[in-house]
Amino acid sequence: MDASSALSVPARPKGDVAPLVRLAEADMGRVDALIIERMQSDVPVIPLLAEHLVAAGGKRLRPLLTVAAARATGGPVEAAVSLAAAVEFIHTATLLHDDVVDGSELRRGKVAAHLIWGAASSVLVGDFLFARAFELMVETDNMRALGVLARAAGVIAEGEVLQLTRAHDITLDRDTYLKIIHAKTAELFAAAAESGALGAGAGDAQVTALRDYGMALGVAFQLADDALDYGGASETLGKNAGDDFREAKVTLPLLIAMERTGEAEAPFWTRTIDRREQGEDDFRRARELIVSTGALTATLEEAGDWADRAKAALNVLPEGEWRQALAALADFAVSRAA
Repeated sequence: MDASSALSVPARPKGDVAPLVRLAEADMGRVDALIIERMQSDVPVIPLLAEHLVAAGGKRLRPLLTVAAARATGGPVEAAVSLAAAVEFIHTATLLHDDVVDGSELRRGKVAAHLIWGAASSVLVGDFLFARAFELMVETDNMRALGVLARAAGVIAEGEVLQLTRAHDITLDRDTYLKIIHAKTAELFAAAAESGALGAGAGDAQVTALRDYGMALGVAFQLADDALDYGGASETLGKNAGDDFREAKVTLPLLIAMERTGEAEAPFWTRTIDRREQGEDDFRRARELIVSTGALTATLEEAGDWADRAKAALNVLPEGEWRQALAALADFAVSRAA
């Protein structure tokens, strides 16, 4: 079995991000303009470094969720535009910090900023973007939304520290792994959607539903990303395929493969992950073991379960094209890895 066949999940809807991107095009144009405006500084390296990552693009899913949540509830989007820009600044800041901690070489298909400007500049520009994010939140005069995003920033940092303390730990259990990805990834998805609903003045039931949607969506995305690292291509990932293995990150595909290979491959996992003693062919062998044990398929099946939870959370929203587009995004979270 090759990696591409292992990533097939034929029972699931294909999903697509395009309907949501189309619906939110005008709103996201305003968000992008605000991002560019607020990342300027009299210190030249700050906008230069920030633009390197911001201009690399991506789908801007987190700010997209913020404006989509506001639209899906039928409320105004003025506050959501500012909150969406704040969400993107928080996300970009965490990426800058992550890449320094992980020693990553690529981000969104481009050379990581710390390799160009240095680790110190990357960390400090990340701090600058955090500050800009909080300025934008305060300007909305919505204390509940400010509280949601402020708590999210703290949870994300906790997730990073937890992951760091359990780095290369082949005894990591699934519950702790899920706790890490809830904090590192899903929390910002949840806060993005929740803050958009709050900015639009939505009722408590819709606010809670959109937070639940964002949380489940974030977990689905991260699980799919973890699978893609062993079965995808660099063009799909925006980073080098196999980076998780080379950095000895213990993710769900690896956990499942270690469980299923048992004592027979324990020395291999101990050498490559625990001791980080890796040779040229070790990633190929790890991928073969992960594929042959069905670990990739199992990971995507779990991602599909989380996508279904995300879609179920949308049931309290009004019927319409925004709700349909959010449901399609949940399916896309998984099907992009198929």
